[in-house]
Amino acid sequence: MKKINVFAFLMVLFISFGAHSQVSSKKVKAGTAAVNTKDYALFGDKFTASKVLTNAEMLKKYKSLKKGDTIKVQFKSSIKEVCKKKGCWMSMDLTDSNESFVRFKDYGFFVPLNADNEEAIVNGVAYIDVVSIEELRHYAKDAGKSQEEINKITKPKITYAFQATGVLIKKS
Repeated sequence: MKKINVFAFLMVLFISFGAHSQVSSKKVKAGTAAVNTKDYALFGDKFTASKVLTNAEMLKKYKSLKKGDTIKVQFKSSIKEVCKKKGCWMSMDLTDSNESFVRFKDYGFFVPLNADNEEAIVNGVAYIDVVSIEELRHYAKDAGKSQEEINKITKPKITYAFQATGVLIKKS
């Protein structure tokens, strides 16, 4: 009789583990699972990386925004470029030649100058921004562009902007 009870208990245990793993795999497919932050270096405010969007999902969110709208969100992508003077901004890939221009809240932190092409997760607020000619020229100068390239900037640019309170950069 004890063997039957032990056997029944083990069966219930295995069935519950199987059901739990199926639920977990569905979460991973949806892109909303928590991220193991031990593989990342933290810059700025500490945050829990959960419900992290992919770059393609983030682009869809941006396309649904109008000027003046904001959305609190987290997304993961590769860093295309970092400010080469201080690390005070970065641009992140959004697919299809689109990018998100990320600034850091109140210039309260900076990221490494050599973080180009690294994977990152940003936490903060996404919005649509119109960047002035002067500001665009300033960013081009920070990025090390030539004076000829800087002089070609003659009109404001509508951008997918992001104000990050925290950034996780994957350790290489």
